[in-house]
Amino acid sequence: MEDVMVGKPQALRPTVRRAAIHEIIEKAGRASVDALAERFDASTETVRRDLNALAKTGKVRKVHGGAVKVSITPEGLFEERLAINAQAKQEIAEKLAKMVEPGQSIMMDTGSTTLVCASALARVRDLTVITNSVRIAQTIDRARNGSRVILLGGTYRTDNSQTVGAQTCSEIRRIRTDHVVLTVTGIDGSGAYDFSEHEAQIARSMVDNTGALTVVADSSKFGRNATFKVCSLERVDRLILESNPHPDVKAALVAAGVAVI
Repeated sequence: MEDVMVGKPQALRPTVRRAAIHEIIEKAGRASVDALAERFDASTETVRRDLNALAKTGKVRKVHGGAVKVSITPEGLFEERLAINAQAKQEIAEKLAKMVEPGQSIMMDTGSTTLVCASALARVRDLTVITNSVRIAQTIDRARNGSRVILLGGTYRTDNSQTVGAQTCSEIRRIRTDHVVLTVTGIDGSGAYDFSEHEAQIARSMVDNTGALTVVADSSKFGRNATFKVCSLERVDRLILESNPHPDVKAALVAAGVAVI
């Protein structure tokens, strides 16, 4: 991360320092822990605590090595999201594929990470995949390896090539699967969240469907601000990541009973 910072102020009270950090990130778009520590003549642990406090109130979004400005705009075009953290998503997908046995049933929601996961799952034979994502349905179907796809009905949205709405939720309630695999916009100590109200509604219906819930999310999702709650951390059975989370984050996940993979 590149940050332009000038001068060192005197030691500040935490509330004043956090306000100043927030202002810096708002103006620059991002800031690293090391740069902020130098700017405020504070330890990196102090800065991390400041960023944690700011992230909890939704003022910044934590990323590896620092924090970025919270976006108030939608997540972006699906194709653009698919290219972000592509290697991390592939690593997550490979981990998921190793957990699924031939002949099992899986319900998956719409998302760039779940689409990459579908490509890995297409190598597993004789699956039954239920999804509201046209892209995921096509990916599994093209494998021609005995797997079958059930595409949920509902109101079609072209932006993410998915079905949503009351009909979709109604169909979900009539189906039970071995696995439910979800991706989310953000994760914090209170649970998993989505930017889209429509997608959060679908995800909540899927959560109610199963006793085995797996969330697939790369590390950039931690501390990321999103509006609509999908579920609490206690409801998540497994969280598949591309790398080990920060010790504080992992402690919260373990305390909630989440298996981190």
